Amino acid sequence: MSAATADQGAAPVTRPFLLPDLGEGLTESEIVSWRVAVGDSVRLNQVIGEVETAKAVVELPSPYTGTVTALLAEPGDVVAVGAPIAEFEVAADAGRAPAAAGTPTSSDAAGEAPRRQATLVGYGAMPETGARPARRARLTVVGEGPTAAGRPPSAAERTGHAALGGDAAAEPRPAPAERPRSTPPVRKLAKDLGVDLGGLEGTGPRGLITRDDVLASIGTGAAGTAPDSSLSAAPAPAPAAGAPAASPAAGVVRESRTAIRGVRRQTAAAMVASAFTAPHASEFLTVDVTPAMELIGRLRENRAFTGQKVTPLTLVAKAVLIALRRSPSLNTRWDEGAQEIVQYHYVNLGIAAATPRGLMVPNIKDAQELSLAELAGAISDLAATAREGRTAPADLSGGTISITNIGVFGIDAGTPILNPGEAAILAMGQVRRLPWEHGGEVALRQVMTLSLSFDHRLVDGEQASRFLADVGAVLADPGMVLTMV
Repeated sequence: MSAATADQGAAPVTRPFLLPDLGEGLTESEIVSWRVAVGDSVRLNQVIGEVETAKAVVELPSPYTGTVTALLAEPGDVVAVGAPIAEFEVAADAGRAPAAAGTPTSSDAAGEAPRRQATLVGYGAMPETGARPARRARLTVVGEGPTAAGRPPSAAERTGHAALGGDAAAEPRPAPAERPRSTPPVRKLAKDLGVDLGGLEGTGPRGLITRDDVLASIGTGAAGTAPDSSLSAAPAPAPAAGAPAASPAAGVVRESRTAIRGVRRQTAAAMVASAFTAPHASEFLTVDVTPAMELIGRLRENRAFTGQKVTPLTLVAKAVLIALRRSPSLNTRWDEGAQEIVQYHYVNLGIAAATPRGLMVPNIKDAQELSLAELAGAISDLAATAREGRTAPADLSGGTISITNIGVFGIDAGTPILNPGEAAILAMGQVRRLPWEHGGEVALRQVMTLSLSFDHRLVDGEQASRFLADVGAVLADPGMVLTMV
């Protein structure tokens, strides 16, 4: 029988879909939703679901053409990259996307190596082999030398080794023990508290040992004692005399917990890293922005800005771009490894956006090339995309300087924390009508406070002050731009 005939009669096979590496250097993602159900037929590259990384919600295209036979993760599950999340029934020789994040590949009937195919966007390079990714095991028996734990081998271990080396019929070496699944912060917490992770049963996704598991083990005495008694669980304080005790039957919720995931976790890690790495310094400038607000009114009536949303943020963004030409040190990065200062000759302008998923700072690429009208459109598109959760991961990285608009919340000033890898961030407060000196008299004017935080390793006080003064000068008198360009 010919190969062609054999192929035509080949039975369908079941293939797993492993969670792909989305190209962000992340190790896990949360399943947001499935757009297919078991039994549905799907096409290659058809969107079958959404996952949330620490940066954005990303659509997952199908790597196969076939039928969904199983969905192995539920919405809300946090899945490690490389773990199976679905299974498909496909034709044995059906064309499909290359293996994603370690998906096994098959050879043809002749045993040839799988052919490399074009890679799906965001799925990373096709692995060289079809082997499943395996976690490196921690060996407990390593022969005559010291064991993995750093102690000499016991007599039983040496005897077992001799038997394996001298008698082929001897019992095989015990299977190596695998390190309990947990994250680096949890392992550090366990080490600090003297908890043996090997004695814990994880309650997280797929048996992952969580922070709560470690803390619970101390409270129940299941795994050692904390080295510092101040870290141990303390009894709840008794209610004050005369205070009504909470009644469980009343259904009163005293507290609730939310898992730290996605954008919130990423934001927390980034802010801690920034606050304890870059020496922050801050400066403030209060400016009469009445001329800038009057300009905004005229621009809104200008036909060139029809359909564009011109706001104070638009003018502040343009003022920042103009001021950077005169103070380029604020558009730099500190490279600790190379011990170099990296000077950017472009501006990827980050705009902080409050979204239902948390704080995000997408950036406008090459903002220095945009006209005022183009900048207004870019800011509007950026904000809308962020609120809808459709910001691409690439738009959340590579920023060079940022703006945060705290004025929309009725706040006048603050000390913003730098976006990691950036030298400066400018906070713009709300525009208030205040008594202000103008033309030798006191008049009601529209006033704004600008707050600048900067990395003092990269930016001196003089440079920061000149930059902030330039931004303020543009807002106080837009015609001053003619003296700066």
